[in-house]
Amino acid sequence: MLDEGNDPKDQKSAEALAKPIGKVLAITSGKGGVGKTFVSANLAAVLAKRGHRVLVLDADLGLANIDVVLNLHPKFTLHDVFTGKIKLEEAIIKVSGGFSVLLAGSGMVEYSHLNAQVRENFMKIVLDLVPHYDIILLDTGAGISDVTLFAASLAAEVLVVATPEPTSLTDAYATIKVLVGQQKRELIRLIINQTARLGDGRAITTQLQQVMDRFVKSAPGQKLKLVHLGDIPSDPSVRQAVMRRQLLIRSMPSCPAALAISQLAVKIEEPRVGAACNKAGW
Repeated sequence: MLDEGNDPKDQKSAEALAKPIGKVLAITSGKGGVGKTFVSANLAAVLAKRGHRVLVLDADLGLANIDVVLNLHPKFTLHDVFTGKIKLEEAIIKVSGGFSVLLAGSGMVEYSHLNAQVRENFMKIVLDLVPHYDIILLDTGAGISDVTLFAASLAAEVLVVATPEPTSLTDAYATIKVLVGQQKRELIRLIINQTARLGDGRAITTQLQQVMDRFVKSAPGQKLKLVHLGDIPSDPSVRQAVMRRQLLIRSMPSCPAALAISQLAVKIEEPRVGAACNKAGW
């Protein structure tokens, strides 16, 4: 059974562990339904094709859905690892895209809030995984829940996925604001999904940067820098792949959205994109 306690000493100990880990990237969003999990899965497939050992860890502990995106029917999940039912390696699944996944459960109420035991279990699992992979992508939940923020705190870099819709951008702003305030992030990268025109994402990033500069107070001597990692254009092929539960990169690799995701992978490999990861040991 998971410990439901919330002892202050345990909480303080767990917080001390929450430091960015090299090789680990968090993919998050302010709002659900913006394509975050779709991006995580397809980005992992491209990185694997480029020769990296990649694992996607479903960090939305209570409402996981990457198994739906990948048409998987897992026998075991993170919950079984947490409770000691199986060993960690037994829960890892190698998928057809050439990467591995570690799935969380869905509808697990006990993971809707973070307690010291869940923190320590999750942290230990990430640390155990790091030596075996070149890149670990944390597919977090949307928003600013304590589970999502803790998962993001473990990552050397945070990639925020948003769409041009006002509600998505408003929630992305709120999420970035919390990441800066709580985790002292100085660099956050944006992926703008479902863009209508070339250049939309860069313009949106510039606008968000202006709002952040005006309304978000950074620590003395620090200034948040938002970096536009790239756009994924609106593309009917995406819906087709999602409905078929297929990786877009494998089913329609030449469509505009797939080509855009391939470009994102190349940028992640660039030294300047991995600068924060190098600091943390990548």
